[in-house]
Amino acid sequence: QVQLVESGGGLVQAGGSLRLSCAASGRTFSSYAVGWFRQAPGKEREFVAAISGRGGYTFYADSVQGRFTISRDNAKNTVYLQMNSLKPEDTAVYFCAADLTNVVLITTSDYDYWGQGTQVTVSS
Repeated sequence: QVQLVESGGGLVQAGGSLRLSCAASGRTFSSYAVGWFRQAPGKEREFVAAISGRGGYTFYADSVQGRFTISRDNAKNTVYLQMNSLKPEDTAVYFCAADLTNVVLITTSDYDYWGQGTQVTVSS
């Protein structure tokens, strides 16, 4: 079992920044990959970024490449998503998820555990 809790969402103006956190518990944190996904109203959940268990490999969606940075602090059992140059189209509920196979994947069905999500709203 893995428990994930997201935090750090909020309201920000376009061009601003936010840092999301995903705090994990339940299994050896460095043994699994963690991904961030987002879901806007009326849309399917989409991949944003993911990081391997020890942090050596990351992967990003084209839509956030160069603006978002995923990182992890295994001593704190936390994964971060630094979001810069935010756009209104980044507005969504952001979820973190754990992939126990420790493979950096982009499909929701590949992830085993999910957090409850945190709302990010970017105003124009």
